[in-house]
Order: sequence, then C-alpha cells, then structure tokens
Amino acid sequence: MNLDDIDRIILRELQRDGRISYTALAEVAGLSGPAVRQRMQRLQDEGVVQVVGVTDPMALGLPVMALIGVRTDGNVHAIADQISALPSVIYVVLTSGSFDLFVEVVCKEAAELLSIINDHLKPIPGVTRAESFTYFGIHTHRFAWPVPAPADEDA
Repeated sequence: MNLDDIDRIILRELQRDGRISYTALAEVAGLSGPAVRQRMQRLQDEGVVQVVGVTDPMALGLPVMALIGVRTDGNVHAIADQISALPSVIYVVLTSGSFDLFVEVVCKEAAELLSIINDHLKPIPGVTRAESFTYFGIHTHRFAWPVPAPADEDA
C-alpha cells in the first residue's frame, strides 16, 4: 500500500495516543473528521493498522510467559496453523536459524505451560523439538516504531 504524508501523520499520532479522537486527528492532519474516518477505515481494511486495547498479561492473572522455539520436519505453514489454534498461544512467527517457528504463550501457571508443550505442541505431526524460554520479566515492550518515509525519499 502506498502511504502519503497524511497517512503517516495519522499513523504517528495513533502510535503516540491510540485513543485519539477523529476530531483531534483531523486537526493534526488538516482534514475533516469524515475524511480522517475514511482514511482510518482504508488503513484498517488494508491491514496497515489495527486499533486494539493492549493488555498486561500479569494484570490479567497470566504471570507465566514463554517463548518456545520449535523445530519441524514437515510443512511449516500447516504446523504453524495448528500451533496457532492452541490455547494460550498469542503469536507464532516463522523464522530461520536453529528454529523454524517461535511461539509465544501466556499461562496462569507453570503446569499449564508444561501441558501446552508436552500435551499439545509436541504431539503435532512434524514437530521435532520444542525448547521453552520462560520470561522472568519484560524489559522492553514497544508498540511504536518509525513510520517509513516514501520510497523516493529514501534515496
């Protein structure tokens, strides 16, 4: 999707304050409220932005968090689909190197994490290894990164 300068302004403002009103966005972007609403809908439809409430797993009673490195010998996309359907899995990424997939989970207790690994993840056909990296604390958790400049400005 080609983003113009107005789209970039809107995205930067949303990263700064995800609860900003369309009226306030319109003021910053130099547009009318309906025009901002239309742009927001386009950005959402194109998958550029999602407006969600970010929760703290610990505050929700999910203090056990881990990254699980998964090795496979089958169709990595099919395996990723199966893992994505498991309870407590919050994201799955395809990667390279020692692992084919990284899986992040949040759980109520250590026994739940053990069950996810041994009873649900390892039995999936094609999973050859699962190594967990338990989180002891989250040092940095960002949801804002630079909105890229147009391609012609990079040169």
